[in-house]
Amino acid sequence: MSAKERAEKKVLGRFGAFVRRDARSSIRKRKAVSKPGKPPTDRTGLLKKFIFFVYDKTIGSVVIGPARLNTTKNKKAPELLEVGGTSKLMFHGKKTPADYKARPYMGPAFESNKQKHMPGMWKDSLK
Repeated sequence: MSAKERAEKKVLGRFGAFVRRDARSSIRKRKAVSKPGKPPTDRTGLLKKFIFFVYDKTIGSVVIGPARLNTTKNKKAPELLEVGGTSKLMFHGKKTPADYKARPYMGPAFESNKQKHMPGMWKDSLK
């Protein structure tokens, strides 16, 4: 592995960890529903627990976000929480459309860390 690849892995890995930490800390566990535009409420703890990051050396980037869980009825729920949209839910044996208002948590964590940490992380990373 070249010095550039090692530095890239280190910097992007640290950046992924910072974004994951901030996204997790923005999600609250409570019974009340969060307001649209604010980070979501996580009643079960699964959303908060299953946010991961991984460095992809083939393209030299880091992927950060929630894992898709097979146990949930709506597999698009993490995406719908982030950007909003419509999905069909089973309600009394019928598929009923449900509107999701955006409750972003990954985007704000990414943006705040991009401005706060990225420039300093790259400084003196190649040795």
